[in-house]
Amino acid sequence: MLHGGGWLTGDLDTHDDVTRRMCRDVNAVVVAVDYRLAPEHPFPAAYDDCLAAAHQVADRIDDYGGRRDRLAVAGDSAGGNLAAAVALTFRDEGRPLAAQLLVYPATDFVGDHPSRTENATGYVLGTQDVLDLQHLYAGDDPAVRGSFQVSPLRAEKFTGLAPAVIGTAQYDPLRDEGNAYAEALTDAGVDVFARTYDGLIHTFLNLFPISPAADAAVTELYARLEERLG
Repeated sequence: MLHGGGWLTGDLDTHDDVTRRMCRDVNAVVVAVDYRLAPEHPFPAAYDDCLAAAHQVADRIDDYGGRRDRLAVAGDSAGGNLAAAVALTFRDEGRPLAAQLLVYPATDFVGDHPSRTENATGYVLGTQDVLDLQHLYAGDDPAVRGSFQVSPLRAEKFTGLAPAVIGTAQYDPLRDEGNAYAEALTDAGVDVFARTYDGLIHTFLNLFPISPAADAAVTELYARLEERLG
């Protein structure tokens, strides 16, 4: 599990409830990754750490009590961005993944999307926040920002990717790029479950203890992940 926090914040503690519930609901061994954070450690530090962790688990999965045919990646927000990038890299390396769970993922550092304007302010994460976090994580070099490791939506192809469960929130500036990623995978023939949750905001994955709507969304997303892990 790759935690969110805009590549600048978040850690194992901020997502402890999230990972514990995933372990319970999905009936899976969950490995949480404490990757390096910007601005002290900008791209590619977080990506490198998450990829290294995924390699470690894949290469020694018996030590973790997992199954080689049931390896998945998961993340929310910045963690969803990193999980998507790891899934693309695993595809290119010929390493199999059974599934990927991406919750309100950041997928595009290059383009603009209507939800950036529609939900610019007032919903915890604002559009200016997104722009500032992107700058601190990946700088301003178009080549870096347009690479699939930073902008998964800009990958050259999406065929052969792991089955995906993608959840977005109605009142989130990242909504449309997450939905665009789901559409790109679907168009490439990837098995995708995608849903935009009405009335919810960015960070709903962490809000299940206090919000019935968030709880229902997390229940559904984890159930869909469990289905793909068999």
